[in-house]
Amino acid sequence: MTNNIDLSNQHYLENLELVGYSDLGEKPGFKMAIQVVDNRWYLYVAHLWEPGWSILDVTDPEEPKLLKYISGPSNTWTLQIQVADSLMLTSLEKISPGWGGNDNEPNGEGIILWDVSQPDSPVELSRLKFGAKGTHRNFYAGGRYAHLAASVPGYEGNIYLVIDLLDPANPKEVSRWWLPEQDISKNPDAGKVKISLHGPAHVEGDRVYLPYGHGGMVILDISDISAPKLVSKLDFGPDMGSKIGVHTVLPVPGTSIAVVNTEAIKENSNEPYNYTAIVDIKDEKNPKILSFFPLPKVPLGQPADYFVTKGGRFGPHNQHHPQGQPHLLVRSDLIYLTYFNAGLRLYDIQDPFRPREVGSFLPANPQKRYGFKPTTLVSQTEDVLVDARGHIYITDKNHGIFILREKA
Repeated sequence: MTNNIDLSNQHYLENLELVGYSDLGEKPGFKMAIQVVDNRWYLYVAHLWEPGWSILDVTDPEEPKLLKYISGPSNTWTLQIQVADSLMLTSLEKISPGWGGNDNEPNGEGIILWDVSQPDSPVELSRLKFGAKGTHRNFYAGGRYAHLAASVPGYEGNIYLVIDLLDPANPKEVSRWWLPEQDISKNPDAGKVKISLHGPAHVEGDRVYLPYGHGGMVILDISDISAPKLVSKLDFGPDMGSKIGVHTVLPVPGTSIAVVNTEAIKENSNEPYNYTAIVDIKDEKNPKILSFFPLPKVPLGQPADYFVTKGGRFGPHNQHHPQGQPHLLVRSDLIYLTYFNAGLRLYDIQDPFRPREVGSFLPANPQKRYGFKPTTLVSQTEDVLVDARGHIYITDKNHGIFILREKA
């Protein structure tokens, strides 16, 4: 295992084992993507505390090799990344207040498209700007269209944009869709409630599923890609979850359910309950909540409020997204979910009325601070990605990348 890490204080709570680790050159990562070229596995990592992206060879997950670091525009969040069909799509975004940005300096916004046919040597093809704060979590599963969560002048929060990548050197907007409350010209109260497309959109055939903050879970018909139409909207209410509201909507392959979660924002659980829910989408015009995931199990010998009082954020964040990629794991029985200071949690959803935790990994608290959050230096697991071989990659605010697998 490269980049040695002290395992003496790691908590292997259930059914997982640590097989590899990379410190990413002491640059903690955020979102991740994978592609496979000539039987070699490449992991692409967007960084959190400084703008840029790293490329690792994870063909041997026990010996991950950091191949390259690419700097991004200064004073800019470069948190989000997608790779498919030898294209890499990276987001550029104005840094949110309180996260170290400087309003007196310029920042990047929009997206960058890269040719990654040579996996460790990305070539920039184009940039697309929208004239506002940039893009957050986007969706690109290959093919002609990318689906963005973009900040656009005239709208409060991010809206849904479809981009044509037929010529990736000259990407073009195809369509856009928004909730009426976001139109500033027609709604003087825009912004009082957090209605913003967090993303990623998730596309299944001619349907797109949108996690729309306190606008809820939105399903659109995109059979005419130039004119998305509303199918339904499921509200969870302004009194559930953090100010983010609905953070993720993931339809489960081969089923008629979706898993929906919010994102914990405030430290020490100083906000309403942050949920993960199973939603019945069999009748897509009338989706309904079936159940909620149980809270993570606490380590043996710890009190029930261990994660509430531990420090940092406690609550769900990211799910593993297969996105139709052959090198990413697809399962209809298991959800991989990061939970900030509760690490990684695996949930069995075979009975959608009774989801249950069946696996977990809790990293040790970091010994070195790379960013100024969380206030108390505790582990904060951010993103999770699972390759088709079954290797699980997770990132952390003040750690590198942990590589795990389920115990045999």
